[in-house]
Amino acid sequence: MTHVAPTQQDARRDGPDGTEPWALREYAFLGDGERGALVSPRGELVWLCAPRWDSDAVFSQLIGGQGQYTVRPADHWQISGGFYENGALVRVTRWVTSRAVFLTREALALPSDPERLVLLRQVSVERAPASGAGVAMVLDPRPGFGHAPLSGWQRAEEPTGPGGSTPVWTATGGGLRVRWSGAPEARPDVDGALRGTFTLREGEQRDLVLEISTERAASTGSLEARGLWEETQRRWRQVVPDCDSTIAPGDARKAYAVLHGLTSNAGGMVAAATTSLPEHAGEGRNYDYRYAWLRDQSYAGIAVAAHGPHPLLDSACDFVTARILEDGDALRPAYTVTGGPVPGERSLGLRGYPGGSDRVGNHAGRQFQLDTFGEVLQLYAAAAPYGHLEDRDVRRAVDVAVTAVERNWERPEAGLWELEERWWTHSRLSVVTGLRALAARLPEREAARPRALAETVLARTRARCLRPDGVWARAADDPSVDAGVLLPLARGCLPGADPSARRTVAAVQRELAEDGYVYRFRHDGRPLAEAEGAFLLCGFMMSLVTHHLGDRPAAYRWFERNRAAYGPPGLYAEEFDVEQRQLRGNLPQAFVHALMLENAVRLAG
Repeated sequence: MTHVAPTQQDARRDGPDGTEPWALREYAFLGDGERGALVSPRGELVWLCAPRWDSDAVFSQLIGGQGQYTVRPADHWQISGGFYENGALVRVTRWVTSRAVFLTREALALPSDPERLVLLRQVSVERAPASGAGVAMVLDPRPGFGHAPLSGWQRAEEPTGPGGSTPVWTATGGGLRVRWSGAPEARPDVDGALRGTFTLREGEQRDLVLEISTERAASTGSLEARGLWEETQRRWRQVVPDCDSTIAPGDARKAYAVLHGLTSNAGGMVAAATTSLPEHAGEGRNYDYRYAWLRDQSYAGIAVAAHGPHPLLDSACDFVTARILEDGDALRPAYTVTGGPVPGERSLGLRGYPGGSDRVGNHAGRQFQLDTFGEVLQLYAAAAPYGHLEDRDVRRAVDVAVTAVERNWERPEAGLWELEERWWTHSRLSVVTGLRALAARLPEREAARPRALAETVLARTRARCLRPDGVWARAADDPSVDAGVLLPLARGCLPGADPSARRTVAAVQRELAEDGYVYRFRHDGRPLAEAEGAFLLCGFMMSLVTHHLGDRPAAYRWFERNRAAYGPPGLYAEEFDVEQRQLRGNLPQAFVHALMLENAVRLAG
């Protein structure tokens, strides 16, 4: 093995240097369940934490840090557009330059390993002059959000089979080991990055394989691209159902793929792949979503259960059950994907995404949110037709959850939107929904307890939170409306003839809806769009509740309007800026994809 000293890059570097941020709607997502990457339209990988979701980032340019991995045509006069392969997080980009047409394919390899990630990038040329077309590449990992330098790059020949070998670049730093194959032309630059170009002729193809593993893993795994691609594609075909029975099969398959890409082998599903992306510029709502919220995972499990007994339903039930049995009344709304505690918030000292910040950790990990128990009970009820209530641990968890509701339902708590502790209406209606749904799935001798508790909670909530005009107030001490209550209304928390459901839906449409989108609540006297973006979760809630109330045309309108609120890669963020048609918040947002999937199933009928 020989050490290659850094040399000055000879090639001229003009144009963008890859550090400028793009609008969030432009980024594509790659995920394997253990971590996720964001890639820009110009082939720059600008976000990836390793080895796991909540680890420090190796590429953090998205929030003003360092590190990039770029593969794109060397000709700066270029335009690109892309798509995901059907039912997989395999991203294909088509590049058109002044003289050539390229295709790139990229994916995080499956099956995933929490100690080792493999990123596949493949370049091929559809059309080129006789002399070929150039491809530029930059690899510059910066572990520890840019604070843990790599050792000098070393290049050595690694065997590929009988009599064969390939050059592989290696380096270590920040407790990680990096290996990169397929780039023999690369050379270390003075800044520590590997840079180079190569030429492909028409019809030729080049595979680049990047491995990042923990040093303790001491990975010597194969970097042979063909086998890695074949296994990755096979796994995606295996885990994503066809969804042909839904009203939007392509989008439903993509939503399922995104949810699978966000779900760890340990069972936890992160709320999103990123941290600190702003809900609204300068408002200070910039949070770390690289953790597993039990509410969000319950939404995903309920959506999957509406379609069939797929693996994500098992993951949701298993992860939630383990947390309930471990913590009981002290259940937290959020955990790491392995079930550990969420760290408190801290700043990284980076400039952040424009309008955002650089926070890691989340204060929600220490909150009490009553509605979490309600969502979990709804998940168990949805999973009952597939035998989950026959599992001994699930039945124990059900008893623990019902007991926790009995003990805590009158306590002020942080609620769905994780705000100050109050007597939030949504939380009470959520547990009523969960208790009723559970009672409907239990033998009669066991159903009496949750059914009676549901009636007690509903009666007290009606007395405290139902306005004189028959509209559900936001909280016992706040008569304004909150779109969050739409979901328990959609899931049947009230008797069918109760007029408060229709009155509340009408009030939300009148006070919180604009141009086919729904906002959560009014922050203050400003116009809705000045405080934050429309909440896509609430738009899909509106579709579900209007469908539940029998207005199918309205349900379709709400569904189609909110289904279209994405950028070119077809991913949903938390919020949608209606005026600018831009995504806001962390990306991709799991609970939005979950509600989109559930709507696609239920509206089909």
